[in-house]
Amino acid sequence: MDPLVIGVDVSTTACKVIVWDMAGAAVAQARRALALSMPRAGWHEQDARDWQRALVAGLREVVAQVDARRLAGLSIAHQRETFVPLAADGTPLRPALLWLDERCSDLLPELEARLGREAYHTLAGRPLSANLAVGKLVWLARREPEVFAATRWYADVQAYLVQQLTGRLATSWGSADPLGLFDMRARQWAADVLAATGVAASQLPELHPPAARLGGVTRAAAALTGLPAGLPVICGLGDGQAAGLAARVTGPAAAYLNLGTAVVSGAYAAEYAADRAFRTTCGGVPGSYILETVLLGGTYTIDWFLEAFAHARPGETANDVLARLEAQAAGLAPGADGLLLVPYWNGALNPYWDASASGIVVGWRGIHRPHHLYRAILEGVAFEQRLHAEGVAATTGQPVAEYVVMGGGSRSSLWRQILADVTGRPIRGCAAAEASALGAGILAAAGAGLFPDVAAAARAMAHLETAATLPDAGRAARYAQLYEEVYRPLYPALQAPLARLHALTR
Repeated sequence: MDPLVIGVDVSTTACKVIVWDMAGAAVAQARRALALSMPRAGWHEQDARDWQRALVAGLREVVAQVDARRLAGLSIAHQRETFVPLAADGTPLRPALLWLDERCSDLLPELEARLGREAYHTLAGRPLSANLAVGKLVWLARREPEVFAATRWYADVQAYLVQQLTGRLATSWGSADPLGLFDMRARQWAADVLAATGVAASQLPELHPPAARLGGVTRAAAALTGLPAGLPVICGLGDGQAAGLAARVTGPAAAYLNLGTAVVSGAYAAEYAADRAFRTTCGGVPGSYILETVLLGGTYTIDWFLEAFAHARPGETANDVLARLEAQAAGLAPGADGLLLVPYWNGALNPYWDASASGIVVGWRGIHRPHHLYRAILEGVAFEQRLHAEGVAATTGQPVAEYVVMGGGSRSSLWRQILADVTGRPIRGCAAAEASALGAGILAAAGAGLFPDVAAAARAMAHLETAATLPDAGRAARYAQLYEEVYRPLYPALQAPLARLHALTR
């Protein structure tokens, strides 16, 4: 019988469980929504038990649709920077703190002074920022000391679910490094950083390379999920790097662009590099790195706009509203009739690393309507991607040849064209609708021994769309003017007043 593998993607909004064959075709799939809690401004939490419940339900659904004897392995991709404190029996002691959470921003100057700004960045592959676990652990110690004292384990999403499946608390290099507690060169927990947080390495998961075998499904987990007992659980990694495998980012000049809640772009690197223009994370090919840029306000900003301003007309559905805005915005020339937006709705990571950053909209006139703002959001994200790409190319000396796009935003043909025109690069779609889950499936196949290595599994299972969206020379020239003369200097000019506004009004 031809083998099958299971790729799981536990994102911010849903748990997706997909069975893949060795050609990368989805054989069965299930999806379970995940609730997001925002108890205070800047706080974002989830009940980790919901991850387990969603995974169990999804696994039961897909296993019932296939011959379980064909299953060769399972691997998990997941939202990054998110972690949960656990009691000794594995029970969550409080809701998980998500990557979007900014509650520790006040503690960053103190931590930076202790660890050293440049020394920490070189060690961890990224500057200190509010989305990392480092500051949140200190916040827990000071604001929830009873939780901090009772915690036996701190688990990222993969580690928590692997423990539920195998009884073993283990995770990947590419799941550990986004926490900001990881020595990128040594590929182990960073002792000096842990000392600053008061957390011991013994409270953290075992570390393994992607595609390593972590254990087998226990009999108890098999009874819950329908999986065969002993099924190999293969080491996965963060959703961004996993999506990169589905985009065939396994060699130089390749890059993915995930248009999701956050806009994440990653370029392959064989050697370690650290720079404020990007963050460095461990790649899906063991031993490789991904130079990654992140905009936290991606489709998050579009969703905010749709909820706050794009009201449905009588008889319209939410999809009708979006289609209407797309059509109206497509009729506008580059520049949205003078409206320009900087999409820092959730602060700014690279290149500014400013937790107090906020969104900017300039050029308002009485002629502007919702579709102008919608196009300004799409253009603002594209301008930001160009800013990010220029920073990566300046460090590596190797520009990206083309972007492979994925995520919910990639369904917009207008956004693809704007991205091509602004960045000057072809935009090609990833054939898999669920790229992170496919990346997990690729790792499961490689780890189960069905291919010689991860790159070979990606070549066989990952597919790209044949046609690419190409830049238009006329629009590209117009966007180049807007970028150079308005967009790029705008945030630096307003950074100090926006920081003061944040301090006075938070």
